[in-house]
Amino acid sequence: MTQFTGSRAALDVTPVGGNIGAVVSGLRIGADLAPSAVAEFRAALLKHRVVFLRDQDHATDDDQYAFAAQLGEVTSPHPTVRGDGRAILPIDSEQGKANSWHTDVTFVDRVPAISVLRAITLPPYGGTTVWANTVNAYATLHPGLQALAARLRVLHSNAFDYAIERPVIGGVDVKEEAYRAEFRHTSFVTEHPLVRVHPETGEPSLLLGHFAQSIRGLSSADFQDLYTLFQRHITKLENTVRWTWRPGDIAIWDNRATQHYAVADYDDHPRRLHRITVAGDVPVGIDGDVSTVIEGDASGFSSLAA
Repeated sequence: MTQFTGSRAALDVTPVGGNIGAVVSGLRIGADLAPSAVAEFRAALLKHRVVFLRDQDHATDDDQYAFAAQLGEVTSPHPTVRGDGRAILPIDSEQGKANSWHTDVTFVDRVPAISVLRAITLPPYGGTTVWANTVNAYATLHPGLQALAARLRVLHSNAFDYAIERPVIGGVDVKEEAYRAEFRHTSFVTEHPLVRVHPETGEPSLLLGHFAQSIRGLSSADFQDLYTLFQRHITKLENTVRWTWRPGDIAIWDNRATQHYAVADYDDHPRRLHRITVAGDVPVGIDGDVSTVIEGDASGFSSLAA
């Protein structure tokens, strides 16, 4: 257990998995943190990749925003989807279920650095979220596969909507169709290095997930084979942590070092969470090559992190 001090209380960091995940206790959302405490909180986030806060039932959207703003510049809710207010993106089961492995918003060049997700309405069972450590995934690859991955450039696009791609039973869902149209109404395509260097830690990390559509110079079949190979390695159970949500929970993750998956095992019960993202930078590969915009201007979504 690691302990550090915020403005009002000592904070304890307790790992919940050997490769990813920790619970932070002693922090109350809505209270200002001293700069030194923010720095130590960020250090815990960089080490554990995803950090969980319990017992934040009092927190409002404004509290969530203020907390996220202490971690960096807050983005708009989404490049294409309307949010609630200035920064909140509702993750609502009425609009679809994000039951596919992904890193947030990789179809733009300026991939968010951090995501802050707060539970609003939870189902009586199911609805857990799983995170995978993409830094550890690269580190544990065979050296030959590391060398291969470092040479590959992957096209990411919002043409794939993670919250829609599932069977519809009993006819077309009007809300889902409207969400699909909104999600795709502006096209974004960005070419990223498969292996990006983390801008704060210098660690290599695999940048993939379901927004990935193709690999430069390879056929669709070869892309699918390599995608499956790398994704299977990223999402090995030993490389993941699974979180069972309770009212008042908040999850904060390093979006540059993780993928996540919302498990859709709660039948037709409502599930709603509020997400805020913090601005990130343009990914840089091991060879120094940066991501390239193919289509779309994301400057209205986010500035670049300083």
